[in-house]
Amino acid sequence: MIKLIAIDLDGTLLTKDRIISDENKQAIKKAKEQGIKVVLCTGRPLLGMIHYLEELGLRESGDYGITYNGGLVQKTDTGEILSQKTLSREDTQELYNLSQDINIPCNFIDLEKVYEPPYPVGRDSLYPTVMNALPFVPVFLEDLSEDLAVNKIVFCYEEESLDEAITKIPSEFFERFNIMKSRPVLLELLNKEVDKGKGIAILCERLGIETHEVMAIGDEANDFAMIEFAGMGVAMENATSEIKGIAQFITKNNNDHGVAHAIKKFALQ
Repeated sequence: MIKLIAIDLDGTLLTKDRIISDENKQAIKKAKEQGIKVVLCTGRPLLGMIHYLEELGLRESGDYGITYNGGLVQKTDTGEILSQKTLSREDTQELYNLSQDINIPCNFIDLEKVYEPPYPVGRDSLYPTVMNALPFVPVFLEDLSEDLAVNKIVFCYEEESLDEAITKIPSEFFERFNIMKSRPVLLELLNKEVDKGKGIAILCERLGIETHEVMAIGDEANDFAMIEFAGMGVAMENATSEIKGIAQFITKNNNDHGVAHAIKKFALQ
């Protein structure tokens, strides 16, 4: 019996026009009415998905969200943080230096701001086209406080150039940080202990929910850990081959109400 459904946003719950279909809304509403915890799991901050939570009726007492790709587990009604794992100022400096070495723009994000350190000449970040929930603040790293806590760092640039740059990242960085693509133009760099699977595990422990009672639905590399963790891992039809390869079920695509299809098949009674 499914007691928690973890759902990615972009490419999963959202259509190509970034809306939630009525079919998906109704399936989520029915799941919640049956007492199932429905948890949106995203790389966005809480502010970046508030409007979707409100549409779905998921901002009530007892509702939770997993943000920053598992770096934060929060109550969605109050924003109270149940778990948070961050990057230090030293981590931030090191990863910024890496971005300069591979000639890719870098941004770093905390709970309130997106920081814009100097970009490589002629290579401005595309992140303003992705993130509109937090203000962008120009900054020089030497001006940052010693106790800075960064929730995530992103390299956001044109897909072909970004993919080429990723091949130049030394293997030691993959060993020390969790590095994954969440969109074709977006590489995310996180604390090594952060991923969506770990975020769900923390929430399940709090709620007394077992792994086999979890369904996770996603489409991209940043969904790998939660689909691997869940008793029922569901890949979207539009998912990457890597995600399809570990899923127990492949549902319809994000423009054909794939989330609703999976919920009806495995969760609703």
